[in-house]
Amino acid sequence: MYIIGNMTFNEVIGQEDIKQRLMQMHREGRMPHAIMLCGPKGCGKMALAMAFACHLLDTSASQHAMLAKMEHPDLHFSFPTIKLPSMGSDHKPISDDFIREWHNMLKSGPYFTMDQWMQEIGAENQQAIITAGESDNLTRKLSLKSSQGGYKVSIIWLPERMNIECANKLLKLLEEPPMHTVFIMACEEPDKLLETIKSRTQRIDVKKIDYESMFKALIEQRAISEEAAKRIARLANGNWQKALEELQAGGENELFLDMFQHVMRLAYMRNIKEIKKWSETIAGFGREKQKRFLEYFLRLIRENFIYNFNNSELVYMTQREEDFAKNFARFINENNILQIYDITNRAIRDIGQNANGKIVFFDLAMQMIVLLLQKK
Repeated sequence: MYIIGNMTFNEVIGQEDIKQRLMQMHREGRMPHAIMLCGPKGCGKMALAMAFACHLLDTSASQHAMLAKMEHPDLHFSFPTIKLPSMGSDHKPISDDFIREWHNMLKSGPYFTMDQWMQEIGAENQQAIITAGESDNLTRKLSLKSSQGGYKVSIIWLPERMNIECANKLLKLLEEPPMHTVFIMACEEPDKLLETIKSRTQRIDVKKIDYESMFKALIEQRAISEEAAKRIARLANGNWQKALEELQAGGENELFLDMFQHVMRLAYMRNIKEIKKWSETIAGFGREKQKRFLEYFLRLIRENFIYNFNNSELVYMTQREEDFAKNFARFINENNILQIYDITNRAIRDIGQNANGKIVFFDLAMQMIVLLLQKK
């Protein structure tokens, strides 16, 4: 188990330029009231946000002790939540409703996914959002004076999951920020945020973790061989969560590969009866897991397309994935790659909008029957 301790920048993998930039802003007194750390999954946005929050708040031994459990009275977390059956019909879920589960997840470290969070709160079949109740609660908290006389820090994880009512209320907070308050947002899809919110934050783009930092962290933190670290660092492609998944034998990606192989073989054989069964199996996954499968599906389509160029430096696949590609890759080519991307992205959109999973996945598989026939 990871012991949180007082989170420092030393615990952030790579991202040296961002660390220096944040500390320099503070050191030179150029602190914006709102920072938005934008970057892909697994790059360490929340790790940076938590480390910077500790840097701002850790001004005495007593504060150091409070930050060791991430329970400092001037540190506020906001994150996507769900409505539990036990909640009243008028209750708008807020982060405080799930703060025990949140702290429990943080014990595993500052790198985590929406999926892990959904599992932590037992809500794999629901869509998690940040409600207007959260912005009301945050407004109340931040209106109070700092309990320790310094900054108040609000960390918002995945602000793009705010509903419109919440977003509009947060905008008012950003337009007239409370005294000595710093908002730090960790965002994966900034395009989904209101333009007015984005315009009132200082955006800092966080890139994928560089290969050398990933390689070094795998050896130092996971005690694996250099050869294994090289393969995983390359496959993870800058995503620490992806690296951790690769370390877990028999993980979710193994299941996803089996499902991908199965549907491609069924599509090739035009076995509609079995395709129907396959789509029903996938529909039994939770929404978040369905979206993860589709993202995996897209990645394998891309890798199989690149495999045709016979340049191993461009291919990022496990041995099992590559073994399948040896015979399958020729079916993914310039005649169908764009159409496959389009229908898969449409499926991701539809699942995100709560469309019927059986219909979405059955339609995707049926279209693959036609597209796989479009050989060079």
